Amino acid sequence: MSEISASQVKELRERTGAGMMDCKRALQETGDMDAAVEWLRTKGAASAEKRASRETREGVVEAYIHHSKNVGVLLELNSETDFVARTDEFQDLARDLAMHVAASDPIAVAPEDVPEDVVERERAIFLAQVKEEGKPEHIADVIVEGKLRKFFEESTLLKQKFVKNPEISVEERIAETQGKLGEKIAVRRFARFLLGQ
Repeated sequence: MSEISASQVKELRERTGAGMMDCKRALQETGDMDAAVEWLRTKGAASAEKRASRETREGVVEAYIHHSKNVGVLLELNSETDFVARTDEFQDLARDLAMHVAASDPIAVAPEDVPEDVVERERAIFLAQVKEEGKPEHIADVIVEGKLRKFFEESTLLKQKFVKNPEISVEERIAETQGKLGEKIAVRRFARFLLGQ
């Protein structure tokens, strides 16, 4: 792509939601639409890391009730400013995350939020499985740690595959919105209600 056309910039902007100048620069840097999308995602993730220490005290509490009325979610999503919390992108993210919690039933927001007794119970189960399979003791710990990592990927909100796009994790979905809005965004907590439980 030697010449970057306005239509290419517009297409990339529609695909990513990034600013026009960022889209143009991404296309100039990469010369390819798909590579430009990845370049913008990487840039958004890098910017998100810089914002990691900022406080998030504004935001919304989003409610999601499944059409069958048998499952509902309340989710608190925080941002640094009220201005960002009122944007369509932020509101869409809150709705997406509440719907994701309803569908995927995570046990905690992040791996570090999983109660220690649950982690130890899972570790003991995985260790027993490894011993049952007859694996050598010197690699048992490595296998158990790998199984624990997979457990966190399947059971914690941020590590789960995003239901609307399984190519990315929930954490990456949040990072995309952070990149667009230029602020730290964090899930504070959620509660999932299932009829009869």
